[in-house]
Amino acid sequence: MAGDIHDFNAFVTQVEYPMYVVTAAADRERDGCLVGFATQCSIHPPRFLVCLSVKNRTFRIAERAPVLAVHLVGADQHDLAELFGGETADEIDKLARWPWREGPSDVPVLEGVDNGFAGRVIARVDLGDHVGHVLEPIAARHGAETDSLGFQEARDIEAGHPA
Repeated sequence: MAGDIHDFNAFVTQVEYPMYVVTAAADRERDGCLVGFATQCSIHPPRFLVCLSVKNRTFRIAERAPVLAVHLVGADQHDLAELFGGETADEIDKLARWPWREGPSDVPVLEGVDNGFAGRVIARVDLGDHVGHVLEPIAARHGAETDSLGFQEARDIEAGHPA
């Protein structure tokens, strides 16, 4: 295969994948952020991988959190993606602007999001500018069948922190 990093960058910018909001709680701190790097990584046993940028506050909380919550952003929820992707909790409390309730281990579970789960962190993997958190699902919510907001539809959101 010929090509260089520019070809790889062109390849990944055209890939469409769903967007998620991941929330975390530890030591009386809570936060959440928009995540595109996430996928199921095992069927038996069920496992899910979410990758958080080391530059954001949610990561700093997640590295101490026993449980993370993963919320699938619906195609009609650009406002949710904008709040958790375009703002930084270094400056504002994003969770004060979106209704939520406490889930397992006090992790914020966002209201108005039809599909998501809470997962126990069973491993953390340094991946460079992101850290992968391998989750074992412990609670889930599956609501309406809906299209998810994709990466291409979220590209207009100016990140609160550079990825």
